[in-house]
Amino acid sequence: MNAETQRRVATLLDGIPIAMMAVDGSARMIGANQSAEALFGSGLLDRPFVTVVRHPAVVQAVDWVLWPDGHDAPPPDPTLPTPSDGTATLRASLAADGRDIAAEVTVSPLPAGIGRGALIAILDQSVAEEAEQMRRDFVANVSHELRTPLTAMIGFIETLRGPARNDAKARDRFLDIMEREANRMNRLVHDLLSLSRVQSEERRRPSAEVDLPGLLRSVMATMQHSADEAGVSFETEGLDIDLSLPGDADQLVQVFQNLIENAIKYGTSGGRVRIGLQRIAYEPLLRGPGWAIRVEDFGEGIDEMHLPRLTERFYRVDTHRSRAQGGTGLGLAIVKHIVNRHRGRLRITSRKGEGSRFTVILPETLQRG
Repeated sequence: MNAETQRRVATLLDGIPIAMMAVDGSARMIGANQSAEALFGSGLLDRPFVTVVRHPAVVQAVDWVLWPDGHDAPPPDPTLPTPSDGTATLRASLAADGRDIAAEVTVSPLPAGIGRGALIAILDQSVAEEAEQMRRDFVANVSHELRTPLTAMIGFIETLRGPARNDAKARDRFLDIMEREANRMNRLVHDLLSLSRVQSEERRRPSAEVDLPGLLRSVMATMQHSADEAGVSFETEGLDIDLSLPGDADQLVQVFQNLIENAIKYGTSGGRVRIGLQRIAYEPLLRGPGWAIRVEDFGEGIDEMHLPRLTERFYRVDTHRSRAQGGTGLGLAIVKHIVNRHRGRLRITSRKGEGSRFTVILPETLQRG
């Protein structure tokens, strides 16, 4: 095809938001928009299509659209709408952008006014499939977390109605366990609602101003009783200043209550928890100045292999210990989403036997846009 035809094809493809490619009558590439180049790389023009997308079913669909009399039509996919005459639609797993993507591919003839050839539209459905898998995992995790205490409570109820009906000592013990399990389910429901609320607000930046040192001192006062019971003392650095930052006070209280509570629970052996506040003149990830709030314990620490997954929903380093201490597995996921809403960063460093440090970095100002 001549240069004018290629220009017209390029104009057609660039106006489409999904990956689009075009081939001429000999199945050589004559066009690819930016989305296609993002998936398959640059320098696609004038290459045989089979060297760009090597999936046999997609190549078969292109051959059939170009030469319907000499090639078999690809088998229809019952999960997809019936394509129009001369068009093929299929699902395929394609090697693109250094990974395998789940794609819906549609191959159709070029508009008659341009010339003989085919258009190939590739809709990347990987994000949708990953979201669906996350949804299934989430439902399975919630079901498991609720089923365990419910099964125990049902068993205790049956025992209290039967063998332990007149056993006052067993009744008191079972009721204590049932109360503990009911409280754990209540905490789980509360955290689920909190996570849902935080995620729904994540795209809305906070507009109020927060007295950050005062907020941290208030959280420490709230947690003092728990620290005393655990034999943990608080140390502070940099909290004796006046500082206001843009933020949602209620959500930031959630963040630091969670982090300080975890430091008390899992850092008890260290005997102290340090809360520090420090200005960062320039934080590259924030593209400007910020404030780092550190919550540090000196306990047994966390194996480094667990650190990348700590903010996943329901991920626990020690499942039995976490449940025994009343954890729901959602606390750090809530922290992550709140920090994201504030356009901040969460950093976690730890080594086994050396304690853990959780650092929240908040921007000094929130730029719009």
